[in-house]
Amino acid sequence: MRVRVREATTADLDAVIHVGMTTWRATYPPITGEAYVEEGIAKWWAPEAVLPGIENRRVLVAEDDAVVGMAAFTPFEDHLMLWKLYVLPDAQGSGSGGALLAEVIARAGDLPVRLTHLFGNDRAHAVYKRLGFIETGKVVSPVDGGPEEVVMERPAGPFHARP
Repeated sequence: MRVRVREATTADLDAVIHVGMTTWRATYPPITGEAYVEEGIAKWWAPEAVLPGIENRRVLVAEDDAVVGMAAFTPFEDHLMLWKLYVLPDAQGSGSGGALLAEVIARAGDLPVRLTHLFGNDRAHAVYKRLGFIETGKVVSPVDGGPEEVVMERPAGPFHARP
């Protein structure tokens, strides 16, 4: 698979939503339960939730013949916040996530990159750790009854993926 990363356009809206919904449904039910997943999809993957990021040039897509991954980010206080990084289950391990993350880090410039992931998502934790992120804390879920989130940060600087 030859992965290309580019800024998402409004024409990518449905593909970005598909990546999010598919990945959430494949990943989170054992960690959070079905209700949390469906509530999160309705809130964070609705067109009105995704479109502003695309319009503000804060969403990237990874594609080969079709969109297989996405990342959403914003500069926030003293860091760049990576809000979403998802790759379709069939494309995980293809380098798409690393390519998206490399582009986010490049856009961060002199800012560190921060993210959160759900406590219990050990696969994501291992991937982020391998890509240079360190755990810096935990936060209570923004959703009542939702799982705790793990905060990770990567210092500013060039991206070098480690095997």
